Amino acid sequence: MPPAKKRTRSYDPAKIRAAVLAQFGNVRAAAAGLTPEQLSRPTRLGDWSVRDLVAHIGMSLAAVSRLTGLPEPAKQDGTLLDWPAAIVADAPAIAAHARESAESHPDPAARLAAVEERFTADLAAHPGTRLLATSAGALPLADYLVTRTVELVVHTDDLNAALPGLDIPYDRQALAACTRLLADALAAKAPGGSTEVRVPPYAVVQCVAGPRHTRGTPPNVVETDPLTWIRLATGRLAWAEALQDAKVGASGERADLSALLPLMA
Repeated sequence: MPPAKKRTRSYDPAKIRAAVLAQFGNVRAAAAGLTPEQLSRPTRLGDWSVRDLVAHIGMSLAAVSRLTGLPEPAKQDGTLLDWPAAIVADAPAIAAHARESAESHPDPAARLAAVEERFTADLAAHPGTRLLATSAGALPLADYLVTRTVELVVHTDDLNAALPGLDIPYDRQALAACTRLLADALAAKAPGGSTEVRVPPYAVVQCVAGPRHTRGTPPNVVETDPLTWIRLATGRLAWAEALQDAKVGASGERADLSALLPLMA
């Protein structure tokens, strides 16, 4: 008998919209207090400065405004889980655009405020079913907004790493959606039921081909916290380093995820 098909995870559109606005608001508030010296500091993202990173965060919402301004595709031909892989191919263009945006908007806080105002207006003008022509194919606006939680949470972490003590908070719903999408992307990349990946309190997925677990404690278990999982999934943290520092627990012969990570880099 073939294994039951896994149900696609659903997200509450109202909660996702609120989470995106909340996390963007957290970044905008922090950016308003950054000094020129802080904005010029390096980040862990290659040659990006903090100013470039802040500009890129603004682009995460500006992308919604740009896409809603394009003609609507005739039908949906992409899925939410197509997005993590698709965005990797766009990385060079995204980096170049971030630098251009940083140079053309010398006041980062004002730029973020303007982006947020436009974004809020676009959300009011378009239903969640409105299709957008994204790099992952045509996706409903409601699904594309879930990807914005990944952009915002991941880059909030990048900002906090670049400026120790900044401590931008994470909106709980944004952190949850980001964690779940990246966990589901792992399960899609390595389908199976031999390994259980736990990221409490937000996500549990089964993945990796092999003997399927049916009851009791699975023979192969990986467990970590949300931010560690996000760093692993996006290449901010290496699997071996996470194991060495006891940031991830892995038991069983199929619990080594090093060949599957990062999902985005």
